[in-house]
Amino acid sequence: MSTILIIDDNDAVRTALEVLLSLQGHRILTANGPAEGMRALVSHEVDLVLQDMNFRKEATSGEEGVALFRAIRERHPTLPIVLLTAWTHLETAVELVKAGAADYLAKPWDDARLLTTVRNLLELRQLSVEKERAVRKRAESRAALTARFDLCGLVFESDAMRDLVTKATHVAPAEVPVLITGPNGSGKEIIAAIIQANSSVRSGPFVKVNVGALPKDLMEAELFGAEAGAFTGATKVRQGRFEAADGGTLFLDEIGNLSLEGQAKLLRVLQTGEFERLGSSVTRRVKVRVVSATNADLRAGIADGRFREDLFYRLNVIELRVPPLAERTDDVLPLARHFLEGGRPLSQSAERALLSHNWPGNVRELLNTIRRSSLLSTGSEITAADLGLVTQSPVFEPEPEREPDRAEIEQALARARGVIARAARDLGLSRQALYRRMEKLGLKEATGRAEEGEGD
Repeated sequence: MSTILIIDDNDAVRTALEVLLSLQGHRILTANGPAEGMRALVSHEVDLVLQDMNFRKEATSGEEGVALFRAIRERHPTLPIVLLTAWTHLETAVELVKAGAADYLAKPWDDARLLTTVRNLLELRQLSVEKERAVRKRAESRAALTARFDLCGLVFESDAMRDLVTKATHVAPAEVPVLITGPNGSGKEIIAAIIQANSSVRSGPFVKVNVGALPKDLMEAELFGAEAGAFTGATKVRQGRFEAADGGTLFLDEIGNLSLEGQAKLLRVLQTGEFERLGSSVTRRVKVRVVSATNADLRAGIADGRFREDLFYRLNVIELRVPPLAERTDDVLPLARHFLEGGRPLSQSAERALLSHNWPGNVRELLNTIRRSSLLSTGSEITAADLGLVTQSPVFEPEPEREPDRAEIEQALARARGVIARAARDLGLSRQALYRRMEKLGLKEATGRAEEGEGD
């Protein structure tokens, strides 16, 4: 049930509106003037206001209504307000619509038009409330995660990342291997850091190895260590990353590039905690939490013999997928502002460019873009041109707005039965834009201009 506040000094008007709207299932509050109306807004949750423009019989200027509108708008910026008047000049109503009024109706009003206007505005209000509620819920969820867990400075706004972080913090205390998948530059390493920071071994070492960057002939020595003389150039004992990570977490990035021999040794470590250094027969034992990551399709690697199936299922006890930045556009601007580090702000054109780019390089590409533009920009703010994104030219040159002619506007108003909001949507315009065109074409009568008659 929606609550509608009617502010009008005429008893008959208040009664008529109360009966009409209550029959539609709305809860009605009434006030006979601005002071009483403002008190009602303090005491009750209101979804829409119908307000008169003059509150004294001799008043016709609308000044009281303008003052009331501004007072309500200051305290309730998103509350829909419909203006009711028989005397106020069209220009005054149009100016208030430009300032944020939802619509205006002339007295005596058309019941069908008034009900349509109210219904449309309440539907939009409900959508807005639901959106605000969802945004607030997401913010509360992020705040709860931040308060409870160490998120290692991760910046995110999207539902996708919130869900991912929730899963990561949930599995962090479990002593099981985790496989993080996702494209290059999407943030797999920081998810691994979050797992380590919230694990039972968070006080232990956190050792990172980019397996993809290691030469194949050195990969096993890097992971498991080597005795002096185990290979050409090995002049002293080399401690492997597993030994270095003992009692903590080992993060193996790009695990899909590990050789089959290395995979066999890794499988053994995961199963038994045991391994031998290259050139040694001495079995060593470690306790290491393994978190691995890859941008490769390991299942395809299994099919063509490049990756061991038994290792895949050992690593993939828990799989966390980091979505590409293109799938979480809510994160783009928060990340960009974070990367600016208090430097020059982004212009609106730059923000539009950032949101329209598909980010094939993901967060890493965004970071590099922001750093480059910060260095090269010479203005007071960073513009779309400073970003140097290839999509900016075709995307951000606005097309000229087509002017609907008089006949089109009249037809749209007729279809909408004079409801400005509906006619504007039909024409693809904002209410303010439609009002400007109507004024320009002299279509004051079509707007439902106030008729002379009884009432105020």
